[in-house]
Amino acid sequence: MRTGYFYSLVFALLTSASIAAIAAPAVKPEANASSVVMEVSAQAQSAKIDLNVADASTLHRELAGIGAAKANAIVAYRETNGPFSSVDELLEVKGIGKAILDRNREKLEVN
Repeated sequence: MRTGYFYSLVFALLTSASIAAIAAPAVKPEANASSVVMEVSAQAQSAKIDLNVADASTLHRELAGIGAAKANAIVAYRETNGPFSSVDELLEVKGIGKAILDRNREKLEVN
């Protein structure tokens, strides 16, 4: 008898919860907020990083496979040897290989 009573209570609880969920008013998402977020993210993705201007923290944050040590090495190379003449010159930096360069090539530019 007790299990039948328990199952009846569980059924009543679940039924009332589902009715409350169905009867709740639907909230419409704001279209303006989502379009602004999409525009900002599109601009952030399309912006390229200039190897001759970017600081170590930007390089570390934006490039895949570039840690703090490699970002500092890029900046040190630039200070020692002058500005980069091409993106491929990044291969001259110690710790930067072809795989890392290929992974980040579309994010980089040299001005």
